[in-house]
Amino acid sequence: MEGVISRLYSFLYIRGFKVWITYRTQVVLTILSWILPVFTYYFTGTSLGSHLVQKTGVSNYTSFVVIGLAFQGYVSSIITTISQRIRNEQLYGTIEYYVISRAGVLGFLFYSAIWGFTLNTISGVITLLIGLPLGVIYHIDVLGTVIIIALLILSTLGFSMIAGAITMIIKQGNPISFFFSTFTTLISGTVFPISVLPLAVKYISYAIPLTWALNGLRDSMLQGASIFQLTPTILILVLFNAVLIPLGVFTYNYSFKLARLKGTLSEY
Repeated sequence: MEGVISRLYSFLYIRGFKVWITYRTQVVLTILSWILPVFTYYFTGTSLGSHLVQKTGVSNYTSFVVIGLAFQGYVSSIITTISQRIRNEQLYGTIEYYVISRAGVLGFLFYSAIWGFTLNTISGVITLLIGLPLGVIYHIDVLGTVIIIALLILSTLGFSMIAGAITMIIKQGNPISFFFSTFTTLISGTVFPISVLPLAVKYISYAIPLTWALNGLRDSMLQGASIFQLTPTILILVLFNAVLIPLGVFTYNYSFKLARLKGTLSEY
């Protein structure tokens, strides 16, 4: 059975990749969308002047924003990809074939997440590499960085399941995907520190795993902070996962069963 599921994942993954690279113009535009924001914020930071930027508590704005842009996509890309995949399969009328397969309803979700993760890994690597000629110096603690990235991805999967559940019910206009693809850039410390945010917005920021993950990644990748120094951040992310993953599994399965009960699973 495991071999059958593995072959199914491989087939779906290869199909998705071949479809993606077929549209070469879209591939080029996607890569440009990864690259251009780095230069946009780089020139913004340099035009503001180092003295003004340092008033926000950031010693090197380029390093700050490169880490933020590289990893914010893990949240927005995976969540958006899952919602879009479910939506597309509803449009194609093929979603039921996936969810009644041996891989199951959760298997379809995890495949979609892996595809988003793969694309965003490429995006993240490119963004980090662009930082090098712009003067970013990395002092990476590998273990701490890997642990924080893994915890960030897990928390994102929790939100992704909730977003997928909403897509199955309301079809269009997913508020979870919209929030994490737009507002997280603004309030999670992606392009400027949350210390400059109003107090009420700052509290919302603290309720987002990405905020804590970016702080930890900047410490581990720019300052070389050890895993012991990162322990408070790691524990907070573990707590987020302890809540989000069970909640995500429950809402995703519940929405799937509700949609099938109403006969609206493949409606669009």
